Amino acid sequence: MKPGSRQALFHVAMAGCFCVATVYTGVFEDVFIQVGYEHYAEAPVASLPAFLTMPFNSLINLAYMFLGWYWLHRDGGTLGRSAEAPRARYLKDVFAAMALLYGPVQWLWSGTQAHPAAVLDQWLTLPIFAWPVAWCFCLDKGWRPWLFLSIECLSLASYCLALLHPCGFEVALGMHILTAVGQALRAQAQAGGTTSGTYLALGVLSCLGFVVLKLWDHQLAQWHPFQQLTGHFWSKVCDVLQFHFAFLFLTNLNSHQRLPAEEKQL
Repeated sequence: MKPGSRQALFHVAMAGCFCVATVYTGVFEDVFIQVGYEHYAEAPVASLPAFLTMPFNSLINLAYMFLGWYWLHRDGGTLGRSAEAPRARYLKDVFAAMALLYGPVQWLWSGTQAHPAAVLDQWLTLPIFAWPVAWCFCLDKGWRPWLFLSIECLSLASYCLALLHPCGFEVALGMHILTAVGQALRAQAQAGGTTSGTYLALGVLSCLGFVVLKLWDHQLAQWHPFQQLTGHFWSKVCDVLQFHFAFLFLTNLNSHQRLPAEEKQL
């Protein structure tokens, strides 16, 4: 593993530890979250260990870890010009480390149905959606670490909306999704091509599937195809796919990145 990848892993691990410590201080104990297996269409299997009580909704979390591991080790040699390649690799590796971390966190919630694990799962979702926004800003404005840090801190702070209203998390997540899609469309208009446009379209479709299938988990269970592999399971499949297409889209833009205006003038 390259030093840059280790640095990205370290940064994500430190941020993850901060979030875990904050959650277990009890600051978010009043956040309303539906916990319990009755809120899932997949029937729990009591004879299995707790971490496999919902087998399909549990094992799908391995896909996040495999995806993160794959992109963490994927060759970054095609990521733009030589001077920008290390920075592009760092952006990629942070996103990959987020996927690597997110799988176990979701599995913890699925297996325990504990309120702190549910809070942690929701909270970490927000900076994951915020990272493509930071990446798009990098493509547009150049390398600005404090801007990226500010975006992630603002994203984490937005979870406080969940303390103000039962639907606060959904509002925050909706804003994150709209901002990410908006920035992606802007980046595509400025520097994208046919290939990146295809990745963007597939990513948006996957995001739509992620939201709709999760919301309609119980309704879809009335249909035989969704009784074993439920809407919530397929929602996670779509989530993994939107992760993957986001990687493809952003790395494709990086590989065709144009010189910043300042450099063009020199």
